[in-house]
Amino acid sequence: MKKNTKTQTAKSPQAKRAQPKQKASAPKQGIRLADFIHKNTKQIISEWATFALTLTPNNNDKTPLALRDHIDRILAFIVTDIRSAQTRSEQVKKSHGKKEKGSSPTAAEIHAALRLAGGFDIDQMVSEYRALRASVIKLWSKANTQMSSVDILDLIRFNESIDQELAESISHYTKKVSYSKDLFIGVLSHDLRSPLNVILMSAQLMLNMVLPNEQPALNERQTMLATQIFESTSRIIEIVNDLLDVTRARFGSDLPVVRAPMDIGFVSRQLVDEMRAAHPTRTILLTVSGNMKGQWDKARIGQVLSNLIGNAIQYSFKDSPVKVTAKGTAKEVVLSVHNYGLPIPPEKMKTIFDALTRAVTDEGDHPSSANLGLGLYIVKDIIASHGGTINVTSSEEDGTTFTTRFPRSV
Repeated sequence: MKKNTKTQTAKSPQAKRAQPKQKASAPKQGIRLADFIHKNTKQIISEWATFALTLTPNNNDKTPLALRDHIDRILAFIVTDIRSAQTRSEQVKKSHGKKEKGSSPTAAEIHAALRLAGGFDIDQMVSEYRALRASVIKLWSKANTQMSSVDILDLIRFNESIDQELAESISHYTKKVSYSKDLFIGVLSHDLRSPLNVILMSAQLMLNMVLPNEQPALNERQTMLATQIFESTSRIIEIVNDLLDVTRARFGSDLPVVRAPMDIGFVSRQLVDEMRAAHPTRTILLTVSGNMKGQWDKARIGQVLSNLIGNAIQYSFKDSPVKVTAKGTAKEVVLSVHNYGLPIPPEKMKTIFDALTRAVTDEGDHPSSANLGLGLYIVKDIIASHGGTINVTSSEEDGTTFTTRFPRSV
Protein backbone atom coordinates (compact mmCIF):
# COMPACT_ATOMS: atom_id res chain seq x y z
CA MET A 1 0.00 0.00 0.00
CA LYS A 2 1.39 3.37 -1.04
CA LYS A 3 1.92 6.12 1.44
CA ASN A 4 0.24 9.48 0.92
CA THR A 5 2.89 11.82 -0.52
CA LYS A 6 1.05 14.93 0.62
CA THR A 7 1.20 13.65 4.16
CA GLN A 8 4.94 13.05 3.76
CA THR A 9 5.71 16.58 2.54
CA ALA A 10 3.50 18.39 5.00
CA LYS A 11 5.37 20.07 7.82
CA SER A 12 4.24 19.97 11.36
CA PRO A 13 3.27 23.16 13.20
CA GLN A 14 6.36 22.71 15.36
CA ALA A 15 8.56 22.70 12.29
CA LYS A 16 6.95 25.88 11.04
CA ARG A 17 7.60 27.63 14.32
CA ALA A 18 11.21 26.51 14.29
CA GLN A 19 11.90 28.18 10.88
CA PRO A 20 13.47 31.62 11.41
CA LYS A 21 11.50 34.63 10.15
CA GLN A 22 12.95 36.67 7.25
CA LYS A 23 14.10 40.15 8.43
CA ALA A 24 12.62 43.27 6.78
CA SER A 25 15.21 45.22 4.75
CA ALA A 26 16.64 48.21 6.73
CA PRO A 27 16.38 51.67 5.15
CA LYS A 28 19.51 52.58 3.26
CA GLN A 29 21.68 55.08 5.13
CA GLY A 30 22.38 58.11 2.90
CA ILE A 31 25.66 59.97 2.70
CA ARG A 32 26.07 63.03 4.93
CA LEU A 33 26.17 66.33 3.09
CA ALA A 34 29.67 67.33 4.18
CA ASP A 35 31.04 63.95 3.09
CA PHE A 36 29.21 64.22 -0.23
CA ILE A 37 30.67 67.66 -0.97
CA HIS A 38 34.16 66.47 -0.03
CA LYS A 39 33.96 63.37 -2.26
CA ASN A 40 32.23 65.07 -5.22
CA THR A 41 33.96 68.45 -5.31
CA LYS A 42 35.09 68.05 -8.92
CA GLN A 43 31.59 67.21 -10.15
CA ILE A 44 30.07 70.13 -8.22
CA ILE A 45 32.63 72.57 -9.59
CA SER A 46 32.09 71.21 -13.11
CA GLU A 47 28.39 72.04 -12.90
CA TRP A 48 29.15 75.46 -11.44
CA ALA A 49 31.70 76.20 -14.17
CA THR A 50 29.16 75.40 -16.88
CA PHE A 51 26.91 78.09 -15.45
CA ALA A 52 29.78 80.53 -14.82
CA LEU A 53 30.76 80.37 -18.50
CA THR A 54 27.43 81.99 -19.39
CA LEU A 55 28.37 85.05 -17.28
CA THR A 56 31.70 85.86 -18.92
CA PRO A 57 31.87 89.64 -19.46
CA ASN A 58 32.33 90.92 -23.00
CA ASN A 59 35.90 91.62 -24.10
CA ASN A 60 37.23 89.66 -21.14
CA ASP A 61 40.10 87.31 -21.80
CA LYS A 62 39.82 85.64 -18.39
CA THR A 63 37.69 82.53 -18.26
CA PRO A 64 35.66 81.71 -15.15
CA LEU A 65 37.37 78.32 -15.18
CA ALA A 66 40.58 80.03 -14.08
CA LEU A 67 38.91 80.74 -10.74
CA ARG A 68 37.92 77.17 -9.94
CA ASP A 69 40.50 76.93 -7.19
CA HIS A 70 38.65 79.59 -5.16
CA ILE A 71 35.35 77.72 -5.49
CA ASP A 72 37.27 74.66 -4.29
CA ARG A 73 38.40 76.62 -1.22
CA ILE A 74 34.88 77.93 -0.65
CA LEU A 75 33.55 74.37 -0.70
CA ALA A 76 36.32 73.29 1.68
CA PHE A 77 35.24 76.03 4.09
CA ILE A 78 31.62 74.87 3.85
CA VAL A 79 32.60 71.26 4.61
CA THR A 80 34.62 72.32 7.64
CA ASP A 81 31.86 74.62 8.83
CA ILE A 82 29.13 71.96 8.56
CA ARG A 83 31.25 69.44 10.47
CA SER A 84 32.15 71.87 13.26
CA ALA A 85 30.13 72.23 16.44
CA GLN A 86 27.96 75.33 16.63
CA THR A 87 26.17 76.94 19.55
CA ARG A 88 22.89 78.81 19.28
CA SER A 89 24.61 82.16 19.82
CA GLU A 90 27.13 81.35 17.07
CA GLN A 91 24.27 80.50 14.73
CA VAL A 92 22.57 83.84 15.44
CA LYS A 93 25.87 85.69 14.91
CA LYS A 94 26.36 83.93 11.59
CA SER A 95 22.82 84.81 10.47
CA HIS A 96 23.75 88.47 10.95
CA GLY A 97 26.94 88.07 8.92
CA LYS A 98 29.12 88.56 12.00
CA LYS A 99 30.87 85.20 12.17
CA GLU A 100 34.58 85.60 12.86
CA LYS A 101 36.73 84.94 9.81
CA GLY A 102 39.37 82.26 10.07
CA SER A 103 41.81 83.89 7.66
CA SER A 104 42.27 87.16 5.88
CA PRO A 105 41.68 87.44 3.04
CA THR A 106 39.20 84.57 2.90
CA ALA A 107 38.50 82.48 -0.18
CA ALA A 108 35.23 84.38 -0.65
CA GLU A 109 37.04 87.73 -0.50
CA ILE A 110 39.69 86.61 -3.00
CA HIS A 111 36.95 85.34 -5.31
CA ALA A 112 35.16 88.71 -5.08
CA ALA A 113 38.35 90.64 -5.82
CA LEU A 114 39.12 88.50 -8.88
CA ARG A 115 35.55 88.77 -10.12
CA LEU A 116 35.72 92.57 -9.86
CA ALA A 117 39.07 92.63 -11.65
CA GLY A 118 37.65 90.33 -14.32
CA GLY A 119 34.79 92.69 -15.12
CA PHE A 120 31.98 90.76 -13.43
CA ASP A 121 29.27 92.86 -11.80
CA ILE A 122 27.90 92.08 -8.36
CA ASP A 123 24.71 90.48 -9.74
CA GLN A 124 26.76 88.00 -11.73
CA MET A 125 28.82 87.10 -8.67
CA VAL A 126 25.66 86.53 -6.60
CA SER A 127 24.29 84.36 -9.42
CA GLU A 128 27.37 82.16 -9.13
CA TYR A 129 26.60 81.49 -5.48
CA ARG A 130 23.00 80.67 -6.33
CA ALA A 131 24.22 78.23 -8.96
CA LEU A 132 26.67 76.66 -6.52
CA ARG A 133 23.94 76.24 -3.91
CA ALA A 134 21.58 74.68 -6.48
CA SER A 135 24.23 72.30 -7.84
CA VAL A 136 25.14 70.94 -4.41
CA ILE A 137 21.54 70.40 -3.35
CA LYS A 138 20.53 68.81 -6.67
CA LEU A 139 23.45 66.37 -6.81
CA TRP A 140 23.16 65.44 -3.12
CA SER A 141 19.40 64.86 -3.43
CA LYS A 142 19.98 62.37 -6.24
CA ALA A 143 22.52 60.46 -4.17
CA ASN A 144 20.52 60.68 -0.95
CA THR A 145 16.88 59.91 -1.74
CA GLN A 146 15.86 59.27 1.88
CA MET A 147 16.36 62.33 4.07
CA SER A 148 16.60 62.01 7.83
CA SER A 149 16.37 64.67 10.52
CA VAL A 150 20.18 64.76 10.58
CA ASP A 151 20.22 65.51 6.85
CA ILE A 152 17.80 68.40 7.35
CA LEU A 153 20.15 69.88 9.95
CA ASP A 154 23.06 69.42 7.52
CA LEU A 155 21.07 71.28 4.87
CA ILE A 156 20.42 74.16 7.26
CA ARG A 157 24.11 74.34 8.15
CA PHE A 158 25.00 74.27 4.44
CA ASN A 159 22.73 77.23 3.68
CA GLU A 160 24.16 79.14 6.64
CA SER A 161 27.70 78.50 5.41
CA ILE A 162 27.08 79.51 1.83
CA ASP A 163 25.22 82.64 3.01
CA GLN A 164 28.27 83.50 5.12
CA GLU A 165 30.54 83.17 2.09
CA LEU A 166 28.14 85.20 -0.04
CA ALA A 167 28.03 87.97 2.58
CA GLU A 168 31.84 88.10 2.69
CA SER A 169 32.07 88.29 -1.10
CA ILE A 170 29.48 91.06 -1.38
CA SER A 171 31.07 93.07 1.43
CA HIS A 172 34.55 92.78 -0.07
CA TYR A 173 33.29 93.53 -3.58
CA THR A 174 31.52 96.72 -2.49
CA LYS A 175 34.54 97.85 -0.46
CA LYS A 176 36.78 97.35 -3.48
CA VAL A 177 34.38 99.30 -5.68
CA SER A 178 34.19 102.12 -3.13
CA TYR A 179 37.98 102.18 -2.82
CA SER A 180 38.39 102.36 -6.60
CA LYS A 181 35.91 105.23 -6.86
CA ASP A 182 37.63 107.17 -4.09
CA LEU A 183 41.01 106.56 -5.68
CA PHE A 184 39.71 107.76 -9.03
CA ILE A 185 38.25 110.92 -7.47
CA GLY A 186 41.48 111.56 -5.61
CA VAL A 187 43.68 111.19 -8.69
CA LEU A 188 41.31 113.22 -10.85
CA SER A 189 41.03 116.02 -8.28
CA HIS A 190 44.79 116.14 -7.83
CA ASP A 191 45.43 116.32 -11.56
CA LEU A 192 42.76 118.99 -12.08
CA ARG A 193 44.36 121.44 -9.67
CA SER A 194 47.32 122.33 -11.91
CA PRO A 195 45.33 123.42 -15.01
CA LEU A 196 42.75 125.16 -12.81
CA ASN A 197 45.47 127.18 -11.09
CA VAL A 198 46.81 128.20 -14.51
CA ILE A 199 43.33 129.43 -15.52
CA LEU A 200 42.96 131.29 -12.23
CA MET A 201 46.34 133.02 -12.54
CA SER A 202 45.67 133.92 -16.17
CA ALA A 203 42.32 135.52 -15.30
CA GLN A 204 43.94 137.42 -12.44
CA LEU A 205 46.73 138.71 -14.74
CA MET A 206 44.15 139.84 -17.29
CA LEU A 207 42.27 141.79 -14.62
CA ASN A 208 45.49 143.44 -13.44
CA MET A 209 46.77 144.36 -16.89
CA VAL A 210 47.11 148.08 -17.58
CA LEU A 211 48.10 150.10 -20.63
CA PRO A 212 51.13 152.44 -20.71
CA ASN A 213 48.79 155.32 -19.87
CA GLU A 214 47.79 153.52 -16.63
CA GLN A 215 44.36 152.67 -18.07
CA PRO A 216 42.91 149.13 -17.68
CA ALA A 217 43.74 146.94 -20.67
CA LEU A 218 40.26 145.41 -20.68
CA ASN A 219 37.04 147.18 -21.47
CA GLU A 220 33.99 146.85 -19.23
CA ARG A 221 32.63 143.72 -20.91
CA GLN A 222 36.04 142.02 -21.00
CA THR A 223 36.54 142.83 -17.34
CA MET A 224 33.18 141.30 -16.49
CA LEU A 225 34.03 138.10 -18.41
CA ALA A 226 37.49 137.81 -16.85
CA THR A 227 35.95 138.34 -13.40
CA GLN A 228 33.46 135.54 -14.06
CA ILE A 229 36.31 133.24 -15.13
CA PHE A 230 38.26 134.11 -11.97
CA GLU A 231 35.30 133.59 -9.60
CA SER A 232 34.09 130.38 -11.25
CA THR A 233 37.58 128.90 -11.31
CA SER A 234 38.04 129.80 -7.64
CA ARG A 235 34.83 127.97 -6.83
CA ILE A 236 35.92 124.90 -8.82
CA ILE A 237 39.24 124.84 -6.97
CA GLU A 238 37.36 124.92 -3.65
CA ILE A 239 35.26 121.92 -4.75
CA VAL A 240 38.36 120.05 -5.95
CA ASN A 241 40.08 120.70 -2.60
CA ASP A 242 36.99 119.45 -0.78
CA LEU A 243 37.02 116.27 -2.86
CA LEU A 244 40.69 115.71 -2.06
CA ASP A 245 39.99 116.14 1.65
CA VAL A 246 37.12 113.67 1.48
CA THR A 247 39.28 111.18 -0.40
CA ARG A 248 41.98 111.38 2.28
CA ALA A 249 39.39 110.80 4.99
CA ARG A 250 37.85 107.84 3.16
CA PHE A 251 41.25 106.19 2.84
CA GLY A 252 41.41 106.21 6.62
CA SER A 253 43.95 108.99 7.08
CA ASP A 254 43.16 112.08 9.09
CA LEU A 255 43.20 115.40 7.31
CA PRO A 256 46.69 116.93 7.49
CA VAL A 257 46.88 119.47 10.32
CA VAL A 258 49.83 121.82 10.79
CA ARG A 259 49.69 123.29 14.29
CA ALA A 260 51.19 126.70 14.95
CA PRO A 261 50.54 129.56 17.38
CA MET A 262 47.42 131.44 16.27
CA ASP A 263 44.50 133.57 17.43
CA ILE A 264 41.10 132.06 16.64
CA GLY A 265 39.50 135.44 17.40
CA PHE A 266 41.53 137.08 14.63
CA VAL A 267 40.61 134.32 12.15
CA SER A 268 36.95 134.63 13.16
CA ARG A 269 36.92 138.37 12.43
CA GLN A 270 38.72 137.80 9.13
CA LEU A 271 36.27 135.13 7.97
CA VAL A 272 33.20 137.10 9.06
CA ASP A 273 34.45 140.14 7.11
CA GLU A 274 34.96 137.96 4.03
CA MET A 275 31.47 136.46 4.32
CA ARG A 276 29.93 139.92 4.77
CA ALA A 277 31.65 141.07 1.58
CA ALA A 278 30.43 137.99 -0.29
CA HIS A 279 26.85 138.39 1.04
CA PRO A 280 26.28 142.15 1.39
CA THR A 281 22.53 141.76 1.90
CA ARG A 282 22.91 139.47 4.91
CA THR A 283 23.56 140.36 8.54
CA ILE A 284 26.38 138.41 10.19
CA LEU A 285 27.01 139.14 13.87
CA LEU A 286 30.23 138.17 15.68
CA THR A 287 30.94 137.95 19.41
CA VAL A 288 34.45 137.15 20.67
CA SER A 289 35.35 136.69 24.34
CA GLY A 290 38.07 135.06 26.44
CA ASN A 291 41.51 133.80 25.51
CA MET A 292 41.56 132.98 21.78
CA LYS A 293 45.24 132.01 21.45
CA GLY A 294 46.55 128.47 21.11
CA GLN A 295 48.17 125.88 18.84
CA TRP A 296 45.90 125.04 15.89
CA ASP A 297 45.96 124.94 12.10
CA LYS A 298 44.99 128.43 10.98
CA ALA A 299 43.92 127.45 7.46
CA ARG A 300 41.82 124.54 8.72
CA ILE A 301 40.10 126.66 11.40
CA GLY A 302 39.25 129.15 8.67
CA GLN A 303 37.85 126.28 6.59
CA VAL A 304 35.60 125.24 9.48
CA LEU A 305 34.25 128.77 9.95
CA SER A 306 33.79 129.32 6.23
CA ASN A 307 31.77 126.10 5.86
CA LEU A 308 29.63 126.67 8.94
CA ILE A 309 28.87 130.33 8.16
CA GLY A 310 28.19 129.55 4.50
CA ASN A 311 25.90 126.71 5.53
CA ALA A 312 24.03 129.00 7.95
CA ILE A 313 23.55 131.67 5.26
CA GLN A 314 22.30 129.11 2.75
CA TYR A 315 19.74 127.53 5.07
CA SER A 316 18.53 130.58 7.01
CA PHE A 317 15.69 132.98 6.35
CA LYS A 318 16.94 135.92 4.29
CA ASP A 319 15.77 138.56 6.77
CA SER A 320 17.32 136.84 9.81
CA PRO A 321 20.87 137.34 11.12
CA VAL A 322 23.58 134.69 11.36
CA LYS A 323 25.29 134.79 14.75
CA VAL A 324 28.89 133.65 15.20
CA THR A 325 30.25 133.24 18.73
CA ALA A 326 33.85 132.51 19.76
CA LYS A 327 34.48 131.92 23.46
CA GLY A 328 37.80 130.98 25.05
CA THR A 329 38.05 129.03 28.31
CA ALA A 330 40.99 127.60 30.21
CA LYS A 331 40.84 124.25 28.40
CA GLU A 332 39.29 125.00 25.01
CA VAL A 333 37.87 127.45 22.51
CA VAL A 334 34.21 127.06 21.62
CA LEU A 335 32.94 128.25 18.24
CA SER A 336 29.22 128.32 17.49
CA VAL A 337 27.23 129.41 14.46
CA HIS A 338 23.49 130.05 14.82
CA ASN A 339 20.75 130.77 12.29
CA TYR A 340 16.97 130.80 12.04
CA GLY A 341 15.43 128.74 9.27
CA LEU A 342 13.67 125.49 8.59
CA PRO A 343 14.76 123.00 11.29
CA ILE A 344 16.82 119.99 10.32
CA PRO A 345 14.52 116.94 10.13
CA PRO A 346 15.17 114.47 12.98
CA GLU A 347 15.82 111.62 10.55
CA LYS A 348 18.65 113.63 8.93
CA MET A 349 20.36 114.57 12.18
CA LYS A 350 22.06 111.16 12.32
CA THR A 351 23.66 111.50 8.88
CA ILE A 352 24.19 115.26 8.65
CA PHE A 353 27.97 114.91 8.96
CA ASP A 354 28.21 112.16 6.32
CA ALA A 355 29.57 112.89 2.86
CA LEU A 356 27.18 113.73 0.03
CA THR A 357 24.25 114.60 2.31
CA ARG A 358 22.39 117.87 2.68
CA ALA A 359 21.12 119.41 5.92
CA VAL A 360 17.60 120.06 4.63
CA THR A 361 15.90 120.02 1.29
CA ASP A 362 15.84 123.25 -0.70
CA GLU A 363 12.38 124.64 -0.10
CA GLY A 364 10.90 128.06 0.38
CA ASP A 365 13.61 130.56 1.23
CA HIS A 366 16.33 127.98 0.71
CA PRO A 367 17.80 128.56 -2.74
CA SER A 368 18.85 125.63 -4.84
CA SER A 369 22.58 125.09 -4.85
CA ALA A 370 25.26 123.03 -6.52
CA ASN A 371 26.59 122.17 -3.06
CA LEU A 372 27.91 118.61 -3.08
CA GLY A 373 27.16 118.09 0.60
CA LEU A 374 30.83 117.75 1.55
CA GLY A 375 31.18 120.79 3.82
CA LEU A 376 29.96 119.34 7.12
CA TYR A 377 31.79 116.06 6.46
CA ILE A 378 35.05 117.97 6.07
CA VAL A 379 34.28 120.16 9.10
CA LYS A 380 33.81 117.06 11.25
CA ASP A 381 37.13 115.58 10.11
CA ILE A 382 39.05 118.82 10.63
CA ILE A 383 37.70 119.11 14.17
CA ALA A 384 38.46 115.43 14.85
CA SER A 385 42.03 115.97 13.60
CA HIS A 386 42.34 118.69 16.27
CA GLY A 387 40.97 116.32 18.93
CA GLY A 388 37.75 118.33 19.16
CA THR A 389 34.02 117.70 18.83
CA ILE A 390 31.04 119.13 16.98
CA ASN A 391 27.31 118.86 17.66
CA VAL A 392 24.13 120.42 16.33
CA THR A 393 20.74 121.35 17.75
CA SER A 394 17.80 122.41 15.62
CA SER A 395 14.19 123.44 16.29
CA GLU A 396 11.63 125.94 15.02
CA GLU A 397 11.71 127.94 18.26
CA ASP A 398 15.48 128.13 18.87
CA GLY A 399 16.82 127.82 15.33
CA THR A 400 19.87 125.77 14.36
CA THR A 401 23.21 125.94 16.17
CA PHE A 402 26.44 124.16 15.28
CA THR A 403 28.85 124.09 18.23
CA THR A 404 32.50 123.11 17.85
CA ARG A 405 35.09 122.64 20.61
CA PHE A 406 38.83 122.92 20.03
CA PRO A 407 40.92 121.76 23.02
CA ARG A 408 44.08 123.73 23.75
CA SER A 409 46.08 120.50 24.15
CA VAL A 410 45.53 116.99 22.83
